Amino acid sequence: MPDYLVKATAANGQIRAFAASTKAIVETAHTVHHTSPVVTQALGRLLTAGSLMGSMIKNRDELLTIKINGEGPIRGLLVTADSQGNIKGYSYVSDLKDTPDNPMTVSDAIDDGSLTIIKDMGLKEPYVGYSPLVSGEIAEDLTYYYAKSEQIPTSVSLGVLLNEDGSVKQAGGFIIQLMPGTDDETIEALEKALANTSSMTKLLDAGKTPETILKDIFVDLDLKINTTEVIRFFCNCSRDRVTKALIAIGEAELSEMIAEGETVELNCDFCSEKYAFSTEDLAEILAAIQKRGKEKR
Repeated sequence: MPDYLVKATAANGQIRAFAASTKAIVETAHTVHHTSPVVTQALGRLLTAGSLMGSMIKNRDELLTIKINGEGPIRGLLVTADSQGNIKGYSYVSDLKDTPDNPMTVSDAIDDGSLTIIKDMGLKEPYVGYSPLVSGEIAEDLTYYYAKSEQIPTSVSLGVLLNEDGSVKQAGGFIIQLMPGTDDETIEALEKALANTSSMTKLLDAGKTPETILKDIFVDLDLKINTTEVIRFFCNCSRDRVTKALIAIGEAELSEMIAEGETVELNCDFCSEKYAFSTEDLAEILAAIQKRGKEKR
């Protein structure tokens, strides 16, 4: 079954909720980037968050980027998502040599740092939100971000469960938000329900689905599942996009690369796809730039 998420409301629209199953997305990232267990967990949590937050995007052309910079050995994580359920991401360091005999927590791998949310809505300048990391556990950091930067009372729960060989057994999460004007009785009922909810890894290990997780939380709050959407790990890189990146570096640097006389191989950070450009390919790109320059004069 493909990964998917559900969008729901509760308490007569006073609460909105998003829950997702992301096992295939996280396993794809693990396979593509050859991540060690703690990196798989960290990147998997952020990919899950990205898929949930991406589902909140209203405009088709809008792009969401979540970036974590940390002082720990993982150094950082970057994830992007769109409104069509496409998600991709990578860690700055993929292999931390953590093993069952030498385990490392996600918070240790990330340590202190910052969380940045960029929403490119096609305007002149993107929206940029920022907050310091409060724990390095990602879910808690996002909960704090929503409260601090967007003033939205939010509960975030993320989990990645691994098999003994480091592959992904289960992954998923939820984001629950209070809408403006939510009454005190509803807030109290939700807080009580969340306090009695197990960790995401325990819920996943028990075989809970996005629907059953939300139904268990909102048992007394009139839950309504509104939509179900397929989500996937997808990278839109291509040779044409990489060629445009080479054009952007300018004539001088291209000339230096050609003078070195060796094939240049460029890798996509998100999916690890390799694109090779021979000196002849680079010369063609340089000639096209120069021709375009002459035509403009």
